[in-house]
Amino acid sequence: MEKRLSDAAMEGNIATLKELLLEDPLLLDRTIVSCVSETPLHISSMLGNLGFVKELLSLKPELASEFDSHGSSPLHLASAKGYLELVKELLLVDPELCMVRNQEGRTPLHVAAVKGRVKVVSELVRVKAESTRVLTDRAETVLHLCVGHNRLEGLKVLVEAIGKDDELVNWKDCDGNTILHIAVSKKQIETIKFLLAKTSVDVNALNTNGSTAFDILIQSPRDLSDMDIEEFLRGAGALSAKDIRPIVQEWAPTKVPQITKSLTSTLTTKESGSERPVVKHQHTDWLGRKRSALMVVASLIATVAFQAGLTPPGGVWQDDLTVDDNGNPVKDPHIAGTAVMAYTDTIEYGQFMIFNTIAFLASLSIILLLVSGLPIKRRRWMWIQMVILWIAITAQVVTYFISLRHMSPSKVQGTLREVTSISVLTWLVLISLVFIGNTIRMNLWVLRKYGYIKEKEVAVPNAEIDDDQEEV
Repeated sequence: MEKRLSDAAMEGNIATLKELLLEDPLLLDRTIVSCVSETPLHISSMLGNLGFVKELLSLKPELASEFDSHGSSPLHLASAKGYLELVKELLLVDPELCMVRNQEGRTPLHVAAVKGRVKVVSELVRVKAESTRVLTDRAETVLHLCVGHNRLEGLKVLVEAIGKDDELVNWKDCDGNTILHIAVSKKQIETIKFLLAKTSVDVNALNTNGSTAFDILIQSPRDLSDMDIEEFLRGAGALSAKDIRPIVQEWAPTKVPQITKSLTSTLTTKESGSERPVVKHQHTDWLGRKRSALMVVASLIATVAFQAGLTPPGGVWQDDLTVDDNGNPVKDPHIAGTAVMAYTDTIEYGQFMIFNTIAFLASLSIILLLVSGLPIKRRRWMWIQMVILWIAITAQVVTYFISLRHMSPSKVQGTLREVTSISVLTWLVLISLVFIGNTIRMNLWVLRKYGYIKEKEVAVPNAEIDDDQEEV
């Protein structure tokens, strides 16, 4: 009898089911109490026989709560196969099945997310939003599973469904990894872009090895995607762990929740003393962005200065001229490849080369300091590099006006003089304001350091932050 029932479930044959029930009205009840590993509902759910499933649920809805030898309910199987209408029928019987984990520690939502069944994921979350907060045996959220199996579309659906749930987005698995750690380790560029743009993921969170997402990228085997990933992370303020001074001690994972225990109840348990605080680095993002900006601007100035040095205003001589047609030495000889400006206006050429060289060397100094690997990561060093950058920019401005004056004909010298005077005056005012502002800030810092001005209190326990100790 059980064999005929299993065959009917595989074929989706409702007529055979009714015949069997006429022969034995207690057949489905015997299936529930017997030691059979799979019920007819498991078989039909796995094969997608919607009509047969509806008939079984109308006759014996208790079958929806039965589990096979792997601890999976019919909802697990239907979710894994992506049978949306079948999932809806099972949820009508018992929505709480969304919260049940199988022997692998996974709920129907976990299974659907791993398999990339986006429509099923959306339906499960719609019916039971709390299912997003159930953890696996490794303390993974459904977001971890989506990223781990490269299911970007499912991840997008879940992020939209959970809204601004920073706690869930920044949850760490048993290894302390956030979803960003996993995305970076698997070099998932589109997932990384999505997480940085659409979520509040902590880019500088540390795992149990003390590594940030940026550290994982640096330590992994290099490939062509690394440069793009590094650019995205840098743009979001990502730093290496050695550049971060944590304000609070990093979280250590606690016991994984039991079968249907959700993330919410787990967090309640942690309040007694093992609460996982979110690490905040108050100035690291600012310093990281400043470091990136300095590198970009310095590179541009170095490029412009290098090009200007090779091709000064007026260009270079294209031929040698040392003797005339009769073989006599000429009055003003020149050699091919030398600057025309050096012969026609020696003083201006000297000024041009001096200021252009200052801009070139100053910008190269910034680049060298940033890439040297020396421990020059404190905030004061950042200000020193900014001062060097002011010098480079100012020298570049002077170089520009020297070039402009040399290339302009005499009939526009009056207009050029006015434009130059106004521009230089504006530039000097701007530089003065920046210099005065930073001088005031430096003086305030010195006064605070030596106790003449009281430090502002920071609302973080066991953490003192001052400019002398901050690292990028």
